[in-house]
Amino acid sequence: MKRILDFILALILLILSLPLWIIVIPLILIFSPGPPFFSHERVGLNGKRMKIIKFRSMRRSRPEEPCITIEGDRRVTRIGRILRKTKIDEIPQLVNILKGDMSFVGPRPEVPEYVEGYDDTQMELLNYRPGLVDPATLKYRNEESILAEFENPREAYTTRILPDKIRISLEYQHNRSLCTDFMVIIRTFGALFQKR
Repeated sequence: MKRILDFILALILLILSLPLWIIVIPLILIFSPGPPFFSHERVGLNGKRMKIIKFRSMRRSRPEEPCITIEGDRRVTRIGRILRKTKIDEIPQLVNILKGDMSFVGPRPEVPEYVEGYDDTQMELLNYRPGLVDPATLKYRNEESILAEFENPREAYTTRILPDKIRISLEYQHNRSLCTDFMVIIRTFGALFQKR
């Protein structure tokens, strides 16, 4: 049932958002050379590798640069700052939902590097289809600002933020329903209009 609702809603939103794509894609190309889309490998349901799709908000990273982003990161383009703040950069993941890689509500898929460090309890998260949002993403919706407060953002993410996100996501999955999923989506839309 959830998969059917995901597919129908993603298809409707994809069609409704097409005018936005027509505006955003040229702006990305104007402000930064390169493709308008960014894909990144993540670990999805049952440990299967997948690539999430986003509107590109950053210049291309070099291999030695970190895979996490903090507030003020110079790799983020001018148009990219707007896309990230409004979460418009996430809209192409509607395609991931249509393909079945993702759901609207579920734990955010992580990069393989971090998943390799999961303990047995945390590995349970891979039993659930990843999503655009869940209570953990709501709590850490200003993650870039939070990470900027630490001297070592990467360490702070792996030792403090990521374990807490996994804990919250697992607690939610153990008790979730279509009703609670709907409430998370409503709260997510509400959070977009809240001041930090």
